[in-house]
Amino acid sequence: MVVEDHVAEISSAGVVGLGTMGIGIVEVMAKAGLETIGIEVDQERLDKADRSLRRSVERAVERGKLAAEDATELLGRVTFSTQLESLADVDLIVEAVPESTRLKSGLWALIDPIAKPAAIFASNTSSLSITSLAVATKRPAQFVGVHFFNPAPVRELVEVVRTVVTNPDVVATILALVDRLGKRPVLVGDRAGFIANTLLLGYLNQAAKMYEQRYASREDIDNAMRLGCGYPLGPLALLDLIGLDTAYKILDTMHSQSSDRLHAPAPILKQLVTAGLLGRKTGRGFYTYDGPGSSTVVPDDLTPAAGASQRNHRTVERVAIYGSGTMAAGIVEVFARGGYDTTVVARSEVKADALVAAVKKSLLRSVEKGRLDAAAADDALAHIATASDDAAIAAADLVIDAVAEDIDVKADLFQRIDKVAKPGAVLATTTSSLPVVELAAATSRPQDVIGMHFFNPANVMKLVEVVTTVSTAPDVTATALAVSTALGKTPVLCGDRAGFIVNYLLFPYLNDAVRMLQEHYASADDIDTAMKLGCALPMGPFELLDVVGLDVSLAIQRRLFEEFREPSFAPAMMLEQLVTAGYLGRKAGRGFRVYD
Repeated sequence: MVVEDHVAEISSAGVVGLGTMGIGIVEVMAKAGLETIGIEVDQERLDKADRSLRRSVERAVERGKLAAEDATELLGRVTFSTQLESLADVDLIVEAVPESTRLKSGLWALIDPIAKPAAIFASNTSSLSITSLAVATKRPAQFVGVHFFNPAPVRELVEVVRTVVTNPDVVATILALVDRLGKRPVLVGDRAGFIANTLLLGYLNQAAKMYEQRYASREDIDNAMRLGCGYPLGPLALLDLIGLDTAYKILDTMHSQSSDRLHAPAPILKQLVTAGLLGRKTGRGFYTYDGPGSSTVVPDDLTPAAGASQRNHRTVERVAIYGSGTMAAGIVEVFARGGYDTTVVARSEVKADALVAAVKKSLLRSVEKGRLDAAAADDALAHIATASDDAAIAAADLVIDAVAEDIDVKADLFQRIDKVAKPGAVLATTTSSLPVVELAAATSRPQDVIGMHFFNPANVMKLVEVVTTVSTAPDVTATALAVSTALGKTPVLCGDRAGFIVNYLLFPYLNDAVRMLQEHYASADDIDTAMKLGCALPMGPFELLDVVGLDVSLAIQRRLFEEFREPSFAPAMMLEQLVTAGYLGRKAGRGFRVYD
């Protein structure tokens, strides 16, 4: 990526704007050995920045991440000034003032005649046009974006943004510098949001709209994405951390360029910002916090009462589970370990026995790893019975469908279940995307039908999406929630629409990543790196797509598009083509990447 012959030496840097991001960049530069000048508008802000830098360095020493002598040298490389003229001899000037094109452009117009001719200019903007800022100077070819992530001393990612006129040597120099800083650079073109914010903020915006539509509670939306996808924070909690005003500005900027409705800020964001409820920094946003700047959530008027939604549920002691695949085996194990008498109903005794063997193997692995004692494993197996006839479900209090994800197959099954199950039995489906109401309509008791979407592997994943239809009886909903909780799962409640919570938020984000790749904006590796390092996600979008299966992903995306008719939900052409070519991901040995 970097051509060494064209890399200029950067030995000094100036950082203008010493808020949280700016002072973090100062620390990063000085730690890497650069003589660094920090610029602010007055002495009070300089003193605040100096204290912030010293606290950060002291914490690094206390945690053993920085030697005391190195800390002293780092601080010795930093000087502060209120005068832009102090930047006259530095090799690199980084601007980190608030996100306003007018403010930034005006500042660069003042810096331009002061800086030496060879100096490189860089903006730390997270969303504004680098080109618009570059043309405020007489050296647009020497202008780049360097988007550090907060907190800059900790986060590894830096998005390096080139414009159509940026000199390749300047790009090479900045990439080399970012490597020297101990960061991971990803090189992108100049468009609002770059990689991370384009993908992240679209997802967060959809979550805000979901909450605004009262489809699910804020707690259930956040729990769904944390437990279903392994994200460190739920989307609404993350918006509170970012700052709702910041998120609104970034979305507004992206929408002004893309005209994509996914980037049109959810009205609730504007309402909260207008009311001054900006998230953690003001003590209230989507959640209420224990004071401004606190991360501790405290109960408010919207906090659900513990267990209230699980009252007045039906009694469940016996469970019947249809299916013989991986999901069915995981669900059988969960119920058996939970102490429920569980009957496996498969198309043949051979398939039922094979499922029980798979459950036994899984239990033994848990025993070997010390997660389960042998007596508990034996007890779980003693709770499992097998059958290949519908008559075996006659005494079940809860009947669960875990057969193939095909609406016709499932509807036929529910018709059969309806004829045999006892009155008052709860009939549940584990579908991840099909309409639950169509299965309810296949029975004479739609009020007893509900969705219980377990996540794979069911014996490990803690999330269950409990999906109600317009016909589901309140005590059936309470039963599904209570049973899920009794199993040690975290249930989230939502309505019967395509994608439920997790897939509705996850797959449009994955689809957007594919669009970004097919537009040649960035490589799959850089997009994955940006989302893992910039957003702390456990997997990049292309890694995840290859694991899920491109055919499965395409089917879900098509289902979302068919239901919501949102143009941006239309499956990306590249995804369609890869599936047509048989490149389905890891299971096929090739997807977005090639596997051994």
